[in-house]
Amino acid sequence: MARPYWKGYLKLSLVTCPVNMSPATSEAEKVRFHTLNKETGNRVVSQYIDSVTGKPVKDGNEAKGYARGENDYVILTDDDLDAVALNTVKTIDIEKFAPAESIEWVYLEKPHYLMPDDAVGNEAFAVIRDAMKADKVVGISKLVVGRREKAVVLEPRDEGIVLWSLRFGDEVRPEEAYFEDIDDEADPDLVPLVQQLIKKKTKRWSPDMVSDPIQESLLKLIEEKKKALKPKKKIAKKKDAPAPASNVINIMDALRKSVADELKSRKSG
Repeated sequence: MARPYWKGYLKLSLVTCPVNMSPATSEAEKVRFHTLNKETGNRVVSQYIDSVTGKPVKDGNEAKGYARGENDYVILTDDDLDAVALNTVKTIDIEKFAPAESIEWVYLEKPHYLMPDDAVGNEAFAVIRDAMKADKVVGISKLVVGRREKAVVLEPRDEGIVLWSLRFGDEVRPEEAYFEDIDDEADPDLVPLVQQLIKKKTKRWSPDMVSDPIQESLLKLIEEKKKALKPKKKIAKKKDAPAPASNVINIMDALRKSVADELKSRKSG
């Protein structure tokens, strides 16, 4: 189990319990590369360089700066940033609730697992969780992480709670600006054909439905490099996939053929 990276309190009115939070997702298995000097094989280190003097900046001299003009900055020290710390640093105070299905996916950012931090808080945690389950609602609150306040939604899931960080309203672009030129209604003769395709291809969700082909190819390539007897042995590159045909096919004919092929393959199977 991942080590908790946040500890604090979950609060609903007078009900409070200690909780801890861990990321629900991980990129630990992703292939990561170090930047090397190709001539020496040594790792390359990065430094902050003064843009005017060209000299490296000492760690103690680094500061946050807000640009108010060209080459003109307001400098904020660590003490300045600590002075504006919010009271919600250690408490997730559920202030509002909303129907579970009313939160649009586009607002969801990152999931985290929220759980009691000790046995004493189990009962209070379970009461809040089960009450939300019974009413089919999610809790709306806020949380401070890295000196930034984030809006969060708390969703009961199995024995725990999934806490999603949310994008603020001004971070989500209005869809009208992108969808306004799309036809309001599709051809009614085509919709049933697409529904047939959807029905044939619909399965219960499983994580196996999604995979990372680039990750798999990289792991295979790295393994081949490891086994190579010669360090500079070249691996044959795969041929590029042929470019898609440029001829335009009637969409009705294409859909009919897709449905027919799907039915034919199922009968033969």
